[in-house]
Amino acid sequence: MKILILGGTRFLGRHLVEAALARAHTITLFNRGQSNPGLFPQVETITGERETSLGLLSGRAWDAVIDTCGYVPRIVRLSAQALKDSVESYVFISSISVYADNSKIGINESDLAGRLEDTSIEEITGETYGPLKALCEETVQTALPGHALIIRPGLIVGPHDPTDRFTYWPVRVARGGPLLAPEKPGVPVQIIDVRDLSEFILKLVEVKAAGTYNATGPDYELGLGNLLEACKTVSSSDALFKWAPVNFLAANKVEPWSDLPVWIPDTPDQAGFSRVDVSKAIAAGLTFRPLQATIRDTLAWAQTRPAEHAWRAGLSPQREQELLRLLG
Repeated sequence: MKILILGGTRFLGRHLVEAALARAHTITLFNRGQSNPGLFPQVETITGERETSLGLLSGRAWDAVIDTCGYVPRIVRLSAQALKDSVESYVFISSISVYADNSKIGINESDLAGRLEDTSIEEITGETYGPLKALCEETVQTALPGHALIIRPGLIVGPHDPTDRFTYWPVRVARGGPLLAPEKPGVPVQIIDVRDLSEFILKLVEVKAAGTYNATGPDYELGLGNLLEACKTVSSSDALFKWAPVNFLAANKVEPWSDLPVWIPDTPDQAGFSRVDVSKAIAAGLTFRPLQATIRDTLAWAQTRPAEHAWRAGLSPQREQELLRLLG
């Protein structure tokens, strides 16, 4: 198949390209050339911005376009309108953050998305990210009715993740010693390996699927304690987990998801956040590699980064030691 990828050189995009090439598809990239330029010298790359350069794509045709980097409906509308007659399918990478109510256990694709009172807002914050993604979905579905494929991933993890939101844990556990862990071992978490997500997206593209799919995992309820124990097994470390109560973390201004990544407190209003229903995606071919394989490969990649890497998530060693002393 001929596939156009908007983006294609960062995290999910680069893994999509690698998986698509391995499946013998012909790839064209359209991006600004700012992230990892020259990463795929064998792939046709058209350099430009959606707001000024979509004319560079005119007169071309692809079986599908995969939009990996759409966040603002106005910008997504530009590409959807420009490509609606040039592609058979428009694949939009959205997020499970679109859902309005995280209290429901088993959120599925029919549940309501969040709405913005002011749909002209374009600033991306923790509050607007999900509703903006929902508006982007509607934009694509309006431009290409019956030919829009919406993928709603959860936390995407694995090698080349620029956010450090998962990588923190394999690296920290491998370092060993007393380790600050949040809430309790049984608090649920959901993640999806970027390579499993890429393969799933391409499977759907190949059968010209349309519709909306939640895409996170695994296919069982994973506790944070299980995740950390798997990290410990992979790295053969002597890590000792010190579980800190939620009230202790709140009193010391330790933020979920950022200071202690992957974790969201298991409260009634967030009970469904890490228990999203992915049965539709599994029925359509989503599969999951073993958790230890994801941890092993993430750790191996992280160890290739410079020692002075500036972490974007997780506690600094000094801050963690301070909290451990306070925890006692």
